[in-house]
Amino acid sequence: MESQSKNKRKFKPNPDRKLMDQVREVLRYYQYAYRTEQTYCQWILRYIYYFGGKTHPRMLGAKDVERFLSHLTMEKKVSGSTQRQALNALVFLYRDVLHSPLEGEIAPIRSNLKKKVPTVLTQTEVNKLLGNLEGLYALMAKMLYGSGLRLMECIRLRIQDVDLGQGLIFVRGGKGAKDRTTVLPENLQKEIEKQIEEVVALHHKDLEEGYGEVYIPEALLRKYPGAARERGWQWLFPSRKRSIDPRSGMEMRHHIMESGLQKAVKRAAGKADIGKKVSCHTLRHSFATHLLENGVSIRILQDLLGHADVRTTEIYTHVMNRDIRQLKSPLDLL
Repeated sequence: MESQSKNKRKFKPNPDRKLMDQVREVLRYYQYAYRTEQTYCQWILRYIYYFGGKTHPRMLGAKDVERFLSHLTMEKKVSGSTQRQALNALVFLYRDVLHSPLEGEIAPIRSNLKKKVPTVLTQTEVNKLLGNLEGLYALMAKMLYGSGLRLMECIRLRIQDVDLGQGLIFVRGGKGAKDRTTVLPENLQKEIEKQIEEVVALHHKDLEEGYGEVYIPEALLRKYPGAARERGWQWLFPSRKRSIDPRSGMEMRHHIMESGLQKAVKRAAGKADIGKKVSCHTLRHSFATHLLENGVSIRILQDLLGHADVRTTEIYTHVMNRDIRQLKSPLDLL
């Protein structure tokens, strides 16, 4: 989404609206994800309240942003990634909403929290975990592990993102607004086919009742007015009930809530008596580690995971199961 923002910075929100309404207007103009909208608004409000809640951000500047970010590290003990998230929100506020980019270097006190080594399950533990899941949550968990998807990437899959013929999954607008392609396990194809059939039947029912639309970005909706009602755009994992879309105010069927899968995975880990802290992301970590153990190139793994920097991918080399007894010392090779 950053590239879109850079290309369209001339957009100006309605000056008669309140600041946070202007923020939302700009976020929606640049088609930021709804979750990003919520996160950015939260950080902007926290920034305003930090300075008493009455001082308009126009009266504050780079040094104030630096002070706020240092406060997050020193007082709130946030991680480096959380601090960067807050910075991104404030950069957006000044650059794209207020049209007054922050000047000068922003050098807050950095978090000294070290990056944790990811928790990884053995293949036996993965089998136990998946064996204690059932129904839709079992299918979704298998996709997290079998395709290396992030939680929200799985939740936001649409029918057209799954290519059963080629055995591929197309991840649209993943972390960092990047698209990528990953593998679809062969032994999941029948389950996915069945899921698609059920979604199509549900979609037909919605259409008959006068509904049947799903959320799609406004730019695409302008280009393809009927796309929101098409089969390919329907969520692969839709919610059971229709709800009111917070942006358009229309009644439509959203995708399933991520909390349900998170709770199901946690319960399954307890039933399987796995003595590790297990989350949905643990399955993605396990996917990466097990591929490395099976000889997959770290560069290929980087592409499958959608990492911008290979150094992020290299963390899995620290947790993979390596038998050093099979290694040859350089001296033995002389």
